[in-house]
Amino acid sequence: MCYGVAMLTDRDSLLRKLHELRSEHRDLDTVIARFADQGSTDQLHLQRLKKRKLMLKDEVGWLESRLIPDNIA
Repeated sequence: MCYGVAMLTDRDSLLRKLHELRSEHRDLDTVIARFADQGSTDQLHLQRLKKRKLMLKDEVGWLESRLIPDNIA
């Protein structure tokens, strides 16, 4: 992942970053839908947006896993 553990150590920082990533993911969803509605012919740009959205999804999952404690009973 692109984050150093030392860079994002406290819970508040992780939550802020998670919020930012989720927001960007939603924004990309909107932009991609608009491109699809317009029948955009710029497939390369659309593909890059989708790739970025998928990368954000992976980063969100990674951050969520850092925030959820392991419950081993």
